Amino acid sequence: MKLKHVAVGVLMLVLVGQCDDSVEVAPDVRGGTGQAAVTEGTASPEGPRTKPRRSQEPSAPTSARPAAPGTALAALGLLAVKGRAPMTGYDRDRFGPAWLDADRNGCDTRNDVLGQHLTDVTLESNGCVVAAGAYVDPYTGSRIDYRQGHGALIDIDHVVAMGNGWATGAFAWPITKRAAFANDPLNLLPADAGANRQKGDGDAATWLPANKSFRCSYVSRQVAVKGKYDLWVTAPEKAAIERVLGSCPDEPLPGDVWGASTEVDHNISDPGDGTGRASSPAVPVPSSRGESTPFANCDAARAAGAVPVRSGDPGYGAHLDGDGDGIACE
Repeated sequence: MKLKHVAVGVLMLVLVGQCDDSVEVAPDVRGGTGQAAVTEGTASPEGPRTKPRRSQEPSAPTSARPAAPGTALAALGLLAVKGRAPMTGYDRDRFGPAWLDADRNGCDTRNDVLGQHLTDVTLESNGCVVAAGAYVDPYTGSRIDYRQGHGALIDIDHVVAMGNGWATGAFAWPITKRAAFANDPLNLLPADAGANRQKGDGDAATWLPANKSFRCSYVSRQVAVKGKYDLWVTAPEKAAIERVLGSCPDEPLPGDVWGASTEVDHNISDPGDGTGRASSPAVPVPSSRGESTPFANCDAARAAGAVPVRSGDPGYGAHLDGDGDGIACE
């Protein structure tokens, strides 16, 4: 009997010890974080499970990611950043004749661009002038049914405006380079005339297309043009482009599929370089019947200080009015 009582006692002591071993020890809040972490990870099956804490480290901002090669954002980072140069001496004529036949294909640049971008195009009998066509304007998102002679429908926009180009490096160029810039298809897009005139000489810091879905493509094209012609950007302009590209960091830099030269090979003179204009006839004098001899070309009209030449003005001729809107040598 005594042995039986001793055995029962020993068994009870063993059971008590096992129960003590299974009791979860509460973490010591005064201890290090390591002890608390171990307790959370080894909670007893019998007790409530503690939900592991999630890391609260913020993810890296998108702007911290390096710009991918071939993107507009990467190309933007290669452009010099400077202040605007003064507009002293700026004049549209210092970019050469309006709508020069820069590629010498026999058609002026304006009609070349219209023909490339419009659909359902009808040409005049000369094979150059676009008589009619349809266009979905990327600046506003609206459809335009174009008819030749209605100059208020479509303008050809310089994506990097000539005034902006002048203030960011073009003032120092020879006129042959300025003329190339003004006629480069990479820098030209048909646009709703009202939107284009609202833009004026604005850069990305002062004007963006109303159609927000086009903005990434628009500013990336500005970057491509500035890179091709070694123009700089101002700090506000760069910041504005970065803000737009922040929503499309992988926007590719547009390819220069036209490969136009950065200088034209035409014999043109700079009216502001101190050498004067090329010799040309004076302003035609109307006859007694109210008629006059048309200018031979727009260079002659510019040299006489008569541009733009409107229908009914001395010197106006249909051969000067490439788009037939009644305003020649624009």
